[in-house]
Amino acid sequence: MKFKKSIIAVSTALVLSATANAADQVNVAFFLEWATPNQVAKVEKQYDDALGVPVNWTNFDAGTQMTEAMLAGDIDISYSQGLAPFINAVNANAPIKLISIAVQYPANDCVVRNGEGIDKSNANELEGKSVAVPLATMADYSFRMMMRALDVDVDEINVVDQVPADAAVSLADGAVSMACGFGADSMNKMYEVGEPLMSLADKEAAGIISFDVVSVTESFAQENPDMVKTFLEVTEQANNAFAADQSKIDVIAKDAGLSVESTQNQMSEFYFPGHDEQLAKYFNEGGIASVAISVVGGAFATPENPALDDYSSVIDTSYMQ
Repeated sequence: MKFKKSIIAVSTALVLSATANAADQVNVAFFLEWATPNQVAKVEKQYDDALGVPVNWTNFDAGTQMTEAMLAGDIDISYSQGLAPFINAVNANAPIKLISIAVQYPANDCVVRNGEGIDKSNANELEGKSVAVPLATMADYSFRMMMRALDVDVDEINVVDQVPADAAVSLADGAVSMACGFGADSMNKMYEVGEPLMSLADKEAAGIISFDVVSVTESFAQENPDMVKTFLEVTEQANNAFAADQSKIDVIAKDAGLSVESTQNQMSEFYFPGHDEQLAKYFNEGGIASVAISVVGGAFATPENPALDDYSSVIDTSYMQ
């Protein structure tokens, strides 16, 4: 099995003191079906007010698409880009940087179609079968780590590159024996016709954890550092507000394109670490993010785009300070 390689082409006060050549708008990437507290701030224009310019939000199906849009100059900040797409990009020398963690969550599920007779005890029977995976995403990372943990040879699997919505259809139609993905609606459709290959406890025991990041183009960060810092401050405030009061869950649900129930179920598994915690526990030496970044970097390395010796060069936590 050959994995396709993503082609990589080449607080409010801060804003008031920003330089005259600050951007006159900010373009932000996000996911539908991915409910996060900052969607309240998005809908209520809190970002626009704090930044002092229009903030344009564009939804994407995968973090790899976010990278391509950033390289094309269409996106300045990607909110909740998967760590795997980010790593793929920087392994290929893309000029983007990780500036914070957006959300930590259980590793994405891979769902085996009912009737296949396959579970974790005989997962090697996936060899020779077709599996739908959105390549170079965190679902891809989860898939690879599960196959490694269960001693399955991924080279013997026919991996079909599909975004989760399409993968759910393929699973239901029987075109694939297993599908991996993310997004509440897409995953619910998979669960209707199959069962997860590994439970949450299984994945955690195997050391498979996931988190998404906030990434930014180097050029935007260099030219608009105050805006980047303010964007993170508004996000932190939105996270704190939601932790104290979930009364606006319906606002988040509508913006995410989900039902309130699906939103509540999804967010019950999400964790939004604050800036102080990230600096103390995630980006310190031996921290959660520091270790995971090295692991993912190695997992997605290729001869053409090898893992970096030191990923600190593509991480800038100064905007959280």
